Amino acid sequence: MTALDQLLAVQEHDTRSDQLRHRRANLAERVQLAGVERARSAAEGELVAVDERRNALVRDQKRLEDDIASTEERITAADRALYSGTVVAPRELQALQDEISSLKRRVTKLEDDELEVMEELEPVEADHARLSAAVLEADAEAERLRTAVTANEAEIDVELDRAAAARAEAAAGVAADLLADYERLRRRAQGVAVARLVAGVCGGCHLRLPAVELDRIKKQPVDALVHCDECGRLLVR
Repeated sequence: MTALDQLLAVQEHDTRSDQLRHRRANLAERVQLAGVERARSAAEGELVAVDERRNALVRDQKRLEDDIASTEERITAADRALYSGTVVAPRELQALQDEISSLKRRVTKLEDDELEVMEELEPVEADHARLSAAVLEADAEAERLRTAVTANEAEIDVELDRAAAARAEAAAGVAADLLADYERLRRRAQGVAVARLVAGVCGGCHLRLPAVELDRIKKQPVDALVHCDECGRLLVR
């Protein structure tokens, strides 16, 4: 095996590691998790607004209930005074009757207002229940996906360790200066610094080399460093 063949083996392990890192960064579960988290955030934002509206309506209902109870107590007290026999003056009796009538009208108005609040509250309660369930469902799904991401990452990390060990073994047989040139070229050539030349085609850029260049390469020693005219990658014949 020539030095270039060994370098090609290093390249293959590096490519495998790049693929694994790309797969790790773009796990399907990670993409799904991002979508679930966005949906949860949107549902939670809606829930906050609905909760504020719900609380306001509940406070209104409680206030109306308290007003009704208070007014009914006043009616009861006025009725008691009216029929207790302690009030005998016609003007005072009329005043009590007028007060009772007025308070009863007020109760009717308060009850109508309370009914309106209850009708308005019903769909708000339904929205609150729906959004609360959506948040809980999103939490459960996010937890499932996080578990899957962690498991997949661990599996890929094992493969990365294996690829790194194989790469180190292959690199041990490559001269330090050649390996340094490879690393520099790899940074410039989108991760692929060495490619096979097959039937006159560069395996890196997949372009056919000119006939004159192919003829020149054929005349070079087997272990000579030859670069692709198109992409600059090292070529292994």
